[in-house]
Parts: sequence; structure tokens; C-alpha cells
Amino acid sequence: MYNIGLVSLGCAKNQTDAEIMLGILSEDGYGITNDPSEADIIIVNTCGFIESAKRESIDVILEMAQYKEDRCKLLIVSGCLAERYSDEIKTELPEVDAIVGTGDYDKIAQIIKDAFNGEKIVICGHKDRTPQERLPRILSTPPYTAYLKIADGCDNNCTYCAIPMIRGHFRSRKIEDIVAEAHTLAENGVKEIILIAQDTSRYGKDLYGENSLDKLLEELVKVEEIEWIRVHYFYPEAITDSLIDTMAKYDKICNYIDMPVQHGNNYILRRMARRTTQEEMLEKIEKIRKKMPDCVIRTSIIVGFPDESDECFNDLYEFVRKVRFDRMGVFTYSQEEDTPAASFPNQIDEEIKNERLDKLMRLQQKISLELNKAKLGQTMEVLAEGYDADSFLFYGRSRGDSIDVDGRIYFAAEEEVSPGDIVKVKILDADEYDLTGQAEVR
Repeated sequence: MYNIGLVSLGCAKNQTDAEIMLGILSEDGYGITNDPSEADIIIVNTCGFIESAKRESIDVILEMAQYKEDRCKLLIVSGCLAERYSDEIKTELPEVDAIVGTGDYDKIAQIIKDAFNGEKIVICGHKDRTPQERLPRILSTPPYTAYLKIADGCDNNCTYCAIPMIRGHFRSRKIEDIVAEAHTLAENGVKEIILIAQDTSRYGKDLYGENSLDKLLEELVKVEEIEWIRVHYFYPEAITDSLIDTMAKYDKICNYIDMPVQHGNNYILRRMARRTTQEEMLEKIEKIRKKMPDCVIRTSIIVGFPDESDECFNDLYEFVRKVRFDRMGVFTYSQEEDTPAASFPNQIDEEIKNERLDKLMRLQQKISLELNKAKLGQTMEVLAEGYDADSFLFYGRSRGDSIDVDGRIYFAAEEEVSPGDIVKVKILDADEYDLTGQAEVR
């Protein structure tokens, strides 16, 4: 049987689609390889969110196309770039044998069979479809951690964002299907599940008539083998009092709010079509910190949005200084075609964008160092992930650190520690991003 090689780019939501494709193909008898030179079929699961991601996707497609000169028989492009630019890929990249959109990844086995029959397959335009059946997965995360997609698509229609064009309208999965998948993950050794969607805070509004993330969490905490539940991608205005109360109620739910606010100036927020104000966000953050004093709040910011004046940026800067986010990523505005903001007047010069990014990040580094130093002497639960041979220390993540995006905790231990173990570590040193400590004897 043929070997499948798959390269997945972009976000965790795209990664879960890739994991399902691998699961389907494995059940269909295909072998899986991480070495493209050993692959008979190569799938590039692309990202098409911003310009840099599109360029990376095209570069990887061209790189993988070179393997068709040797062993590779089929090159398949799936994911967001495939959904958004299927016509261009078909015309300009003749090396590609099949193009699979964001709503059709579950058909991958049949698509490969058809492609082997000599057909040039293009299956796109079904982005509003959500596969209903439970689908197999092969995790690409460490065995103790898994993403769990609870919804797809987005109805927020922010003026800078192409996601609704790529992923379609917001569609929630049923609570019972998500819980069943969580049980399967737990049976396979997963200790931490990370709930993801374009907008987790509006989970269930389409199915149940109201935001129902709190109800989903109430069911997931019953999955005994799962020790940590983490949630990504809250929109601030959709975080309800009931959701905050539910998160505070259960120790199993990490006090971790990943809330991309995108800006802090009300004029820019309106131009972005965000549904909140600086004042409302400050009130919501105060409420979160009152109910969960140890809550880690992570955010992302866009600088250089069209017509962002010095005054607007300074307002954003003061907002960040006032809030003191625990984690913050800053990105320069990307002018994405077919989005409303792409045609806005007063586009900002790239040099100014980068200056503003640097200024915000210098502020955040200072805040992060101060917050980390305040943890000296504390004892924290750490999910061990590996051993660093250079420092002779183990490392892992706390409840306040998500996989791939946050810092690490390095620690010495008198006993052997294996990846996936949860150990208690006393914090003894801190820098801007990472902590160092000593594991307690178990």
C-alpha cells in the first residue's frame, strides 16, 4: 500500500483537520511517513490567513512538488489556501493533482482514489459543511496533549479578516459528539485537551440558541482521565458571567483566558468591526481577575490598522500598560484582498507598523518580567515535556502556558521525570518568558 506524507501549516484548527485526514487514510490501509522522500502521496494542508502564510504555503507546495521527480505519484493541496484560491492553484500549479477545500477533508480517501484514475480533482466550495460522523485521528501533538475542535467558521466578520470567506459560517459540534471524542482521547493517554474554534466563546449559539461553552465545560470535566482543560480564542464580549463562574468552579479547567482583543482604541475597534469597547474590555478583565485571581490572560494585538494615528496607537499603548496582559503577541496589519479593510484609506507605512510593534513588545517584555518575578517562591503544577541536555534540566508547562505559544518552566528533579508527568515545581528564578525551579519529591 502507498505511503502518505503530510505537511500541515497554520493554526491548530488546521492541524486537527490534518490529523483527521491521517486517521482516515491510516484506517484505509495507507502507511504514514514523516519523510517526503519516502511518500508516494504528499498532502500539503495549507494556511491562507495572511500574506506571509500564503507565501509559505506556496513555497512548501513547490518544495514538495520536487519529489514528483522521484517517488511521489500524487501531490494534493488542502486547507485554507486551497479553499480560497482553488482556481489559481489549478491554473498556475500544474504539479498539483487534487485540490481539497476546508469542508471536504473527510473525503480524502475517495479523492486519492479518483486522482489515481487520472482525474484532476477540485473539491471546494463546501466550507459551510461540518462532517457529522465521528472521525478517526492520528495526533501530531505529544501523546499527553490534544486539540479538540468544538466549532468551525466565524460570523464576526471583522473587516481585516478573511476567515468567513475561507471557513464559512460559525457551526458548532454537538456537546455529545465533543464529549465522546474527549473520552476517546483520554482512553489513548491524553491528559490535557485544548478546546479550539474561531470563536470558542460563542460555542453552541447556533445549535442551542445561546452561548453554551459553560454547559460544554460542565460535561467535559466529567471525563475522569483528563486532568487539564484549556480553552483558546475567546472573544471578550461573549465571555458571560456564567462562563467565568464555571471556569472558576472546577480545578480541572485551567484559569487561562486566550482572548485576542486586537486593539484598545475605540475608533480602531469600530473600524475593525469589533463588537466591544476599551471600557467594556477593562470591565470584563476586572471581572475575570476578581473571580480567578491567578488567571493568565493571553492576547494578540494588531498594529498599523488603516488610519491608526499616533493618538490611536498611544491609546492602545496605555491600554496594554494598564491591563498588564500575562502573554501578548503583536502583529502588523496585513492588507488582505477581498476584505473591507483592504480598501480603507490611510494605509499605514510598513516602517511605522514595525516601530509600533517594537514599542509594544518592549513594554510587554517589561510587564512579563515583572509578572514572572512575582512568581518566585511559588509552587506550580508543571506538565513535563522533555529534558534539555544543554542546561541539564527538565522542562514543561504550567496551567498558565499553552503548547507552542507560551513560555517554559525549566526544573531540576531528584527523581526521573517522563513526558506527560504532572509534577510540582518551586519557582526559583525568572526571565521575561521562562521560569526555573526545583521539582518536589513525589
